[in-house]
Amino acid sequence: MFNKCISMTFSIEHEMEDAASASSKVTPFPYGAFCPGGLNTDPAISTNDPTIGYKFNHTMIRVRDPKESLKFYVDLMGMRTVFTMNAGPFTNYYLGYPQTDDHRADPAKFGADTSKVFQSTIGLLELFHVHGSEKQEPGFYHNGNTPESLGFGHMGFTVPDARAALARLNAHGVKVFKDFGVANKETIPISDWENEHGVGVEVKGTESELHPMFKKAYENIALVQDPVSLSESTSKPK
Repeated sequence: MFNKCISMTFSIEHEMEDAASASSKVTPFPYGAFCPGGLNTDPAISTNDPTIGYKFNHTMIRVRDPKESLKFYVDLMGMRTVFTMNAGPFTNYYLGYPQTDDHRADPAKFGADTSKVFQSTIGLLELFHVHGSEKQEPGFYHNGNTPESLGFGHMGFTVPDARAALARLNAHGVKVFKDFGVANKETIPISDWENEHGVGVEVKGTESELHPMFKKAYENIALVQDPVSLSESTSKPK
């Protein structure tokens, strides 16, 4: 459907052309352009492809204190428990979002029904609690955003009213890392440690500078820290 990348926001024609024609030494994608399908170089999936039936089922994060994490994801973010399992040295908590009125009204039914079709369900979150970690100090686990242990970045949630959701989380003591309308260097997920190693350095007036179109989109996103992230060493959001 798309033959080339399109602009993330409306702009005058020659600005879009300039952005699309600008070359980059480190990425094949046009500077500042939104690219549905990337460069559309992914191969088609045949009817007998061995990956048909594959689904992204869940992601797992280690949690130091499950009580704090469950308060955040269940009480504040509205997820509900699909199932738990005490495996001996650790306990798994699988969480998801009920999609029907019946399941929202009866979390036990949601857990039972979803467990039956667990392997074909998508979008679940696994909290992995190693017994005894709750006795450790906050910051015992890295969250993927703390130099020099960078890797995992964040989880994205969409909500009907983002500003109302943020206000509610803030009222419950959740730390807001980036508010709406903010798009400064301190909130961009590139650390000073990376810059010191020559990674992600912005040079004003070049394609390494954060593009205004991204900044405009980023202003409409808020970032908060979950209980896993709360430590003095944490400089970036979960």
